[in-house]
Amino acid sequence: MESDYGLPRDLSHLQHARSLYKPHLPPCLEGTAVRVEFGDVTTADDVSGASAISQSFPHTYGQPLAHFLRATSNVPDAQIIVKHPAIRVGVVFCGRQSPGGHNVVWGLHEALKIHNSKSTLLGFLGGSEGLFAQRTLEITDDVLATYRNQGGYDLLGRTKDQIRTQEQVDAAMAACKALKLDGLVIIGGVTSNTDAAHLAETFSQAKCSTKVVGVPVTLNGDLKNQFVEANVGFDTVCKVDSQLISNLCIDAISAEKYYYFVRLMGQKSSHLALECTLQSHPNMVILGEEVVASKLTIFDITKQICDAVQARAEKEKYHGVILLPEGLIESIPEVNALLQEIHRFLRQGISDDKIPSQLSPWASALFQFLPPFIREELLLYPASDDSAQLSQIETEKLLAVLVEAEMSKRLKEGTYKGKKFTAICHFLGYQARGSLPSKFDCDYAYVLGHICYHILAAGLNGYMATVTNLKDSLNKWRCGAAPITAMMAVKEYGRASGSMTIGKPVVHPATVDLRGRVYEVLRKNATKFLMEDVYRNPGPLQFDGPGADSRTISLHSQDLDYMGRIKELNGYIDKVRSIVKPGCSQDILKAALSAMSSVADVLSVMASPSNGTI
Repeated sequence: MESDYGLPRDLSHLQHARSLYKPHLPPCLEGTAVRVEFGDVTTADDVSGASAISQSFPHTYGQPLAHFLRATSNVPDAQIIVKHPAIRVGVVFCGRQSPGGHNVVWGLHEALKIHNSKSTLLGFLGGSEGLFAQRTLEITDDVLATYRNQGGYDLLGRTKDQIRTQEQVDAAMAACKALKLDGLVIIGGVTSNTDAAHLAETFSQAKCSTKVVGVPVTLNGDLKNQFVEANVGFDTVCKVDSQLISNLCIDAISAEKYYYFVRLMGQKSSHLALECTLQSHPNMVILGEEVVASKLTIFDITKQICDAVQARAEKEKYHGVILLPEGLIESIPEVNALLQEIHRFLRQGISDDKIPSQLSPWASALFQFLPPFIREELLLYPASDDSAQLSQIETEKLLAVLVEAEMSKRLKEGTYKGKKFTAICHFLGYQARGSLPSKFDCDYAYVLGHICYHILAAGLNGYMATVTNLKDSLNKWRCGAAPITAMMAVKEYGRASGSMTIGKPVVHPATVDLRGRVYEVLRKNATKFLMEDVYRNPGPLQFDGPGADSRTISLHSQDLDYMGRIKELNGYIDKVRSIVKPGCSQDILKAALSAMSSVADVLSVMASPSNGTI
């Protein structure tokens, strides 16, 4: 299989046209000099775990933000790097393949060559296992020719990726030293970037000269925080899935006799299901975050769907489309508890055929209640992140079976007088992630690749490439880098004596904020979506013309640009300093002291560990 990596693709006319598209760069990345401004040192959003994070990352915690500036910027303290010696950089794909990943490699390769034509980019073949085994492919213009703006990860491939154990970390370091790498770029999601942070810290402690850089690439859309507004691949997957969902909506209203249950990717978060709902307007979506917040049981969810079916039937509507995230099954309290018991037995080496007899009485009762196909799927060995194999668990089929049984019961009892309920199930798990990337993902990934070079040129280690103000036009994007440790929180396994958290600092997947603006848009429209069949079809992915420059509804609805606000705040602080100078009047000094004292008091309360916010 290794011989297949990097081979020229047989491109269709459309693929060939896309390969010729050249993304633009924001003004701050243009030219042959790197202009970087360092901001204040960073802290962790997890106030209660900040001490544990700083102790785990003594060399890479508390590093400053970096902002890359345009040539015309008048920033006195900015560093201007004009000498660019030839460097060697490695790049590795980790995690699920995500549309746009190839453009990160392209952008990085181009940036390397722009600043020094003798620089070298090595791609590791087969993900992290290729890194450990030092299997490489030198990236050249010829190698990239048929992979520019194309989907998949087949340029380099990937495996079941993690860089976690001491043996794996040692192998990664050995590879970087043997190949004399100045930089290692890790492309992936929350788990991969957590590994990147640990790798950067270990390299720093061991005085390994290789700098580690992370890139936010994941179709789940869950690597989101104050520094990261969007992930490469999410835009594409939402648009492709939304068209497929819209097609089902039109089919449903045409036939008027089917309910489509559609499960989407998402693992621990429901961002994809939420965005697809806002784009295509299906009748119903059940978010895992809602289930967790309301502690809904499997029976509560079944009743909720049945009540919706019955309400629609009263309006002579016997069709509909219902979306579910793949992580929903783990969000249901009693099912999650059952999974924890099963996983504990599996890790103990107990065979799956003997586990049912080992379950506690309540877990055994639930297990026996579930349909046989779900029982088999729940007994699958957990994934590398300790979660269930969510893509293999047919939650949509389970709910369809339970809803059908309940509607038949209501029909028999006479509490429901409509037509027989009929369900058709779909799992949109792989249909979108190999898609040609959207124009946004092509541009975003390419820009992130260039930023990776700027990070390495600035000598930074343990940083993630970031772009903010993404909802605006590309020439207004803010490019920078943030320490990955500033995005971490301590994963709680329990509490020791006092308030010390027992666990490991990680980049946590961001869940849907049920108090946020995006969710508010859904809630305002939920009844209309349910009852009025206001189906919306965004159509196929567009590369030119109407829709080509569209962003996700989530990105437009959120109040983002954290980096811009940091710079705005610094501007106000500088203005106060310029006004309140020795020699100013007593009135100005008193007013400044009073205002600043009030601000400090409010922020101290908000930032306290007991408050839990910053």
